[in-house]
Amino acid sequence: MTASNTILTDGFGRKHNYLRISLLEKCNLRCTYCMPADGIALSPKASLMTAEEIFAIAQTFVKNGVDKIRLTGGEPLLRKDFPEIVSKLSELEISLSITTNGILIDRHIETLKQFKVKKINLSLDTLISSKFHSITLRNQFEKVIDNLHLLLNHDFDVKVNVVLIKGFNDNEIVDFIKLTQFLPISVRFIEFMPFAGNEWDRSKMVSQKEILDLVETQFPLEVIQKLENEKNFTSRNYKIKDFQGNFGIISSITNPFCDSCNRIRLTANGKIKNCLFSNSETDLLTAFRNGESITDLISNSIQNKKKVRAGMSTVNEINDPTLHFDNRSMIAIGG
Repeated sequence: MTASNTILTDGFGRKHNYLRISLLEKCNLRCTYCMPADGIALSPKASLMTAEEIFAIAQTFVKNGVDKIRLTGGEPLLRKDFPEIVSKLSELEISLSITTNGILIDRHIETLKQFKVKKINLSLDTLISSKFHSITLRNQFEKVIDNLHLLLNHDFDVKVNVVLIKGFNDNEIVDFIKLTQFLPISVRFIEFMPFAGNEWDRSKMVSQKEILDLVETQFPLEVIQKLENEKNFTSRNYKIKDFQGNFGIISSITNPFCDSCNRIRLTANGKIKNCLFSNSETDLLTAFRNGESITDLISNSIQNKKKVRAGMSTVNEINDPTLHFDNRSMIAIGG
């Protein structure tokens, strides 16, 4: 094992080659599962990574084995220097992708094409305009749908992320799957997860089993095809025979995929989170600004990673708010 591989390999032998970088904590939507109703205290602008710092810190990760970077937020396309950031990162030998709510895609589509950012995860939790306003508190549904089609018309690889909340959008599961009949997209149903201020409780969660049970009542069993899991998968994927697209289930709560986790998260203010569920962080940006090496900090963070969900190995532990109440809100993590 090389030194570089050692730095990004944790105590359970998992090699981390996928870095998710949050560019900012602001968003132009107010999704209730992501941001607390009364908002969050934003980090001062001076404490956020600049474009140059993002590139330099990313370089350190790439030198040590990262070959895949995803830009998240908040809403990453709100960064005024987004084109500069993408331009710099495109110089690295990586696969570069973004997660977005889609509202600003049309403004940036030429930048995305120029720097070969072909993989787009688009967040869309409902196909009904009034419900879109209910969960996002904004009237941008038509804009998002238009930009989804714009991406497909320009041959982007699009995944549509749907956070399922029982009693809100679980009655749209089949409608989302039917979208894949004519659109070459991957719809991914995500179990509702607990973060600060999102009023999570297990009764609002739609499990992988519930989703599959519903699918089997709506489609003949012989046309439901299970696809082979990707390496380091998060989504267990399925396809309806002869449909253009497919659908998957990200079951972080009921059926986690921690054994093959290869992901590291870097917050907009330069802190590593080695697990989405973890409330511990390692400050890279302060050390970087002080001219110190960040390699040991990265290595120590990876070595301290727990085997499963930041140490919460059972659903009962997930149900205990004292174990995760002081985690960041999703908007301040970057997803």
